[in-house]
Amino acid sequence: MADAEPLVVEFEVRAPLDHAFAMWTDRVALWWPSTHTLSGSPEAIVFEPRPGGRIFERAPSGEEHPWGEVLDWEPPTRLRYRWHLFFDPREATDVEVTFTPLAGGVDGVAVRIAQTGWERLGDAGPPRRSRTYQAWGALIPSYVRATE
Repeated sequence: MADAEPLVVEFEVRAPLDHAFAMWTDRVALWWPSTHTLSGSPEAIVFEPRPGGRIFERAPSGEEHPWGEVLDWEPPTRLRYRWHLFFDPREATDVEVTFTPLAGGVDGVAVRIAQTGWERLGDAGPPRRSRTYQAWGALIPSYVRATE
């Protein structure tokens, strides 16, 4: 099934490697739109920096809303996590983000997002994959602006 294929998005950002990784993991709230959160105005968005670490948003009330779980933590070049924002954790997909320095001495990073696990969702997989592709398209420009 074509829609069970990994969803892959690639782009470049003009920033040092460490900074690009940190913006994705430590400074998410600077670029992630509040309209795409559970609380609507998170105080923080947290990636606990280790395999098994939680990914969650903290609302101003202190309530924590789970988004996923860190599977692999390899700063500053790779991060893989189980992702279920807006969905039951049993409907999670896996996201791998890699950060590779651009060749030729150019100050920048190639970022590659590969999201898998659509087949686990059965009939809901293809439409969710399509919506997720559109969501990444809307989120990436915010990340690039904040990072550069």
